[in-house]
Amino acid sequence: MRFLLPLLAALSCVPASAERLTLDRIHADPALAGPGVRNLRVSPDGARVTFLRGRPDNQFQLDLWEYNMKDKTTKRLVDSKLLVPNETLSPEEKARRERARTASLNGIISYSWSPDGKQLLVPIAGDLYLVDANKPEAARKVASGNVGDPKISPKGRYVSFVRAQNLFVIDLTTGAEKQLTLDGKGTVHNGEAEFIAQEEMGQRTGYYWAPDDSAIAYKRYDEAPVPVVRRFEIFADRTEVVEQRYPAAGDPNVLVDLMIVSPTTGEQRKVDLGFDTDIYLVRADWSEDGKQLVYQRQTRDQKRLDLIAVDAATLAQRPLLSETSKTWTTIHDDLKFLKKRKAFIWASERSGRNHLYLYDVNGKLLHPISRGEWGIDNILAVDEKSGRVFVSSNRDAVVDKQVYALKLDGSTADKPVRITKADGWHDASFARNGEIFVDTFSDPSTPPQVAIRRADGSLVEWLERNELNDSHPYARFKTDHLKTEYGTLKANDGHTLHYSIIKPAAFDSGKRYPVYLSTYGGPHAQHVARKWGNNFDQYMAQQGYVVFRLDNRGSSRRERSFTDAIYGGLGKHEVEDQLTGIDWLGKQAFVDPKRIGVFGWSYGGFMTLRLLAAASDKIAMGVSVAPVTDWSLYDTHYTEQFVGATPKTDPEAYKSSGVFAHLDGLKSPLLLVHGMADDNVLFSNSTQLIDALVNRNVKFDLMTYPGAKHGISSRPGQRHVYGTIEAFFRRHIGNDAR
Repeated sequence: MRFLLPLLAALSCVPASAERLTLDRIHADPALAGPGVRNLRVSPDGARVTFLRGRPDNQFQLDLWEYNMKDKTTKRLVDSKLLVPNETLSPEEKARRERARTASLNGIISYSWSPDGKQLLVPIAGDLYLVDANKPEAARKVASGNVGDPKISPKGRYVSFVRAQNLFVIDLTTGAEKQLTLDGKGTVHNGEAEFIAQEEMGQRTGYYWAPDDSAIAYKRYDEAPVPVVRRFEIFADRTEVVEQRYPAAGDPNVLVDLMIVSPTTGEQRKVDLGFDTDIYLVRADWSEDGKQLVYQRQTRDQKRLDLIAVDAATLAQRPLLSETSKTWTTIHDDLKFLKKRKAFIWASERSGRNHLYLYDVNGKLLHPISRGEWGIDNILAVDEKSGRVFVSSNRDAVVDKQVYALKLDGSTADKPVRITKADGWHDASFARNGEIFVDTFSDPSTPPQVAIRRADGSLVEWLERNELNDSHPYARFKTDHLKTEYGTLKANDGHTLHYSIIKPAAFDSGKRYPVYLSTYGGPHAQHVARKWGNNFDQYMAQQGYVVFRLDNRGSSRRERSFTDAIYGGLGKHEVEDQLTGIDWLGKQAFVDPKRIGVFGWSYGGFMTLRLLAAASDKIAMGVSVAPVTDWSLYDTHYTEQFVGATPKTDPEAYKSSGVFAHLDGLKSPLLLVHGMADDNVLFSNSTQLIDALVNRNVKFDLMTYPGAKHGISSRPGQRHVYGTIEAFFRRHIGNDAR
């Protein structure tokens, strides 16, 4: 359950003249944020920057564009509508997009470059196209039939993909297609990441090319042990019974193998993962010379993570390092092998903060690359020529994201050089050599701006200036755009809590206003960030609400003592911290303490229920969307990680972490919302809650969405659900100042 911020980050607009936002305009075209871009990449030869961009008439229909570094021109490379005028997606592809939080998008969702920078691989609607960067109009279909996870091999000889649960390659020198695995059917899958790996471990692939094209390491899993959940997907015109293998907390997971296959001969070899089969295979990588396959194995209780090297020739294994924790070990993508020396970079939270360490290839720690009372988010690039590694971090401000440079020799471990200058949020995509990067910057008053920068942060060229001028989609609304303010509070254990607040339109400090409190509260998420904001927050502030957010203990991008606080008892410290924020609000002269309402989605939906149960005397109403109500119903990896047990080993922890043990305290008006085809937080979470509330004779409002998954991601669905939320707030606490 990674953070789900429903798709209203798709902002929108028209010409200039002041006016307030409307829900219709928020969910219309063109996007209020301006011509947004995603999936930014610098081509391997450094000649182009490519990206995906929505259309002016449909921000969710994505085409492939390029910026040419030589002639400084921007043009559309591939028109998705010309390739496939009318998309039809398979159920498997729909499920993949739901896991990747791209369910609302159409057209070209992903692409990849050939290693020589001359061709691009473009999947669309289950087919696979090879595009010549110099002649993009001559796109060539190379595979079809529900193709998944396509890649160009590191040396460019092959195209690989998954189809019908098996792994395939196409030899580009001959055009011949070869099926590398044969047993993929029924419960057996090859080259894919299982449901849990996709949803909770950030795995988007299940196979890994050796750097010399000689072999592919791939995950083979059998989901036969996983219990089948029979659930109803209720659509407007039909009801389907879906038998989904869903591993709820305490249930068996998939049986997993790590295999190596030759793309030329098809020879299969199996890597021994150890005697304990109840593990998570969370990552696999190859060393730069291709002589070692390195995999990460996490224990079922997630308290140990082993990094193990496998000799590619003999399959002999040796441990490189292990991470242990009294709570949980964190999965990451920050394993980087160096090319010019026999060493690798590894990220670890062993110090209490996430830092980088340099190891030799035998697993001997050489030195820290970073250290101190701050932590890195992730590695962006390694430039061995200059001896630097580039990282993102909130070192200078918790609510920001900046780019920093560190020396590989550790000499700047406690004093990284900040590369990006403007305070706010910088998402960076580096060229492979680390010499240039694409910087996407925003803050609460600046829609996303995209610039190409040198490694020192200096400007090369604007890719998308996106100035908020009279022609910008947001121009009409600029005058009424309300300022986001940031501050801190103290948790009862002394930890610093960050909040944001937007005061209402025509704010009068002598009046008291109702509060729209938006919460998420769960791990893997930061709800308070200094970036271009959520349009619904702006809308609610313009409607007359104080808009408030607070990141409680357990939220991401913080020290381990802050995130670990939730271990063993979900909902306890999170609720305490949100109530700290509510108590602070109640003391502000401009807040009406009797008119504080709460909204949350997913983990935020769970938080809404727990807050109402704990403090209906302080919270006037709440809206809970797609909530987990009983953690024994949610999946293994996520739930066992944070509850710290299974329902059998510690039933009391599950009882106290859930909603039902606290329901007697829920007295305030509640709106419960859920998609009727949710395959992540199953609809049964809400049906059980409905039953419990009825048995307690608690009155509540209910809104369900036929055919909708966890994100209720259709445009009409998004427009309707947020309109329903606003109407519920207006009905129960009003929007007037008093």
